[in-house]
Amino acid sequence: MTQWFYLIALVVSIGCLTLIDRRFSLAFWHDAKRSAVTIGSAMILFIIWDILGISLHIFFDGMSPYMLPIRIFPHFPIEELFFLFLLNYTVLLLYTGGRKRWPRT
Repeated sequence: MTQWFYLIALVVSIGCLTLIDRRFSLAFWHDAKRSAVTIGSAMILFIIWDILGISLHIFFDGMSPYMLPIRIFPHFPIEELFFLFLLNYTVLLLYTGGRKRWPRT
């Protein structure tokens, strides 16, 4: 059961960000297509970054007991995709929230 903890924490965090997004119409509830393209392109960039880091032996899999043993590539756990989405979604919400809170004059 402990193998699921990290993935569950990521999914709960993404769910909480979705509630914030819905409440304040920051990203997907403001412009879903633009948000999907922004997060998708950033995720592709980070996945390429991860693959390069793995191939250069900079990144490696720590084999935590809180992670699933499922790997997309060697040393690339499935949770990494959820983490990258969480990272990019957080930054997008912070950026759009900041622009709404402090518009340029």
